[in-house]
Amino acid sequence: MCLGIPGRIESIEEDSALRSGIVSFGGLKKKIVLAYVPEAGVGDFVVVHVGFAISQIDEREADRVFKYLEETGELEELKTDEVH
Repeated sequence: MCLGIPGRIESIEEDSALRSGIVSFGGLKKKIVLAYVPEAGVGDFVVVHVGFAISQIDEREADRVFKYLEETGELEELKTDEVH
Protein backbone atom coordinates (compact mmCIF):
# COMPACT_ATOMS: atom_id res chain seq x y z
CA MET A 1 0.00 0.00 0.00
CA CYS A 2 1.26 3.49 -0.82
CA LEU A 3 1.00 6.07 1.92
CA GLY A 4 1.49 9.79 2.19
CA ILE A 5 3.65 10.48 5.24
CA PRO A 6 3.52 13.78 7.14
CA GLY A 7 6.79 15.62 7.75
CA ARG A 8 8.07 19.04 8.82
CA ILE A 9 10.12 21.16 6.42
CA GLU A 10 13.52 21.85 8.01
CA SER A 11 15.17 23.74 5.14
CA ILE A 12 14.48 24.76 1.54
CA GLU A 13 16.76 24.86 -1.51
CA GLU A 14 15.46 27.27 -4.16
CA ASP A 15 18.49 27.21 -6.45
CA SER A 16 17.90 23.90 -8.27
CA ALA A 17 15.60 23.07 -11.20
CA LEU A 18 13.01 21.67 -8.78
CA ARG A 19 12.34 23.36 -5.44
CA SER A 20 13.41 20.90 -2.76
CA GLY A 21 14.31 20.76 0.88
CA ILE A 22 15.02 18.64 3.91
CA VAL A 23 11.92 17.24 5.59
CA SER A 24 11.94 15.64 9.04
CA PHE A 25 9.77 12.63 9.79
CA GLY A 26 9.95 12.30 13.56
CA GLY A 27 13.71 12.80 13.53
CA LEU A 28 14.47 11.00 10.25
CA LYS A 29 15.45 13.52 7.59
CA LYS A 30 15.17 13.18 3.82
CA LYS A 31 15.58 15.42 0.80
CA ILE A 32 12.11 15.95 -0.70
CA VAL A 33 10.86 17.74 -3.82
CA LEU A 34 8.67 20.71 -2.80
CA ALA A 35 7.63 21.88 -6.28
CA TYR A 36 3.97 20.93 -5.74
CA VAL A 37 3.69 23.01 -2.55
CA PRO A 38 5.18 26.40 -3.51
CA GLU A 39 3.41 28.12 -0.61
CA ALA A 40 5.03 25.84 2.02
CA GLY A 41 7.89 27.22 4.08
CA VAL A 42 10.33 26.16 6.77
CA GLY A 43 8.38 24.87 9.77
CA ASP A 44 5.32 23.89 7.74
CA PHE A 45 4.06 20.33 7.62
CA VAL A 46 3.55 18.54 4.32
CA VAL A 47 2.29 15.14 3.18
CA VAL A 48 5.04 13.31 1.27
CA HIS A 49 4.50 10.52 -1.25
CA VAL A 50 7.37 8.88 -3.15
CA GLY A 51 9.77 11.74 -2.44
CA PHE A 52 7.37 14.55 -3.39
CA ALA A 53 5.46 16.82 -1.01
CA ILE A 54 1.92 16.71 -2.40
CA SER A 55 0.02 18.94 0.04
CA GLN A 56 0.28 20.95 3.23
CA ILE A 57 -1.19 19.67 6.48
CA ASP A 58 -1.64 21.30 9.88
CA GLU A 59 0.61 20.25 12.76
CA ARG A 60 -2.15 18.60 14.80
CA GLU A 61 -3.23 16.38 11.93
CA ALA A 62 0.41 15.57 11.09
CA ASP A 63 1.04 14.46 14.69
CA ARG A 64 -2.08 12.31 14.71
CA VAL A 65 -1.16 10.53 11.47
CA PHE A 66 2.50 10.14 12.45
CA LYS A 67 1.59 8.53 15.80
CA TYR A 68 -0.70 6.09 14.02
CA LEU A 69 2.03 5.16 11.53
CA GLU A 70 4.51 4.61 14.38
CA GLU A 71 2.04 2.36 16.21
CA THR A 72 1.41 0.25 13.12
CA GLY A 73 5.09 -0.05 12.16
CA GLU A 74 4.60 1.66 8.78
CA LEU A 75 7.59 3.98 9.28
CA GLU A 76 10.30 1.36 8.68
CA GLU A 77 10.54 2.29 4.98
CA LEU A 78 11.68 5.79 5.94
CA LYS A 79 14.85 4.51 7.57
CA THR A 80 16.49 3.86 4.19
CA ASP A 81 18.23 6.73 2.40
CA GLU A 82 18.12 9.04 5.42
CA VAL A 83 19.91 12.40 5.06
CA HIS A 84 22.30 13.21 7.95
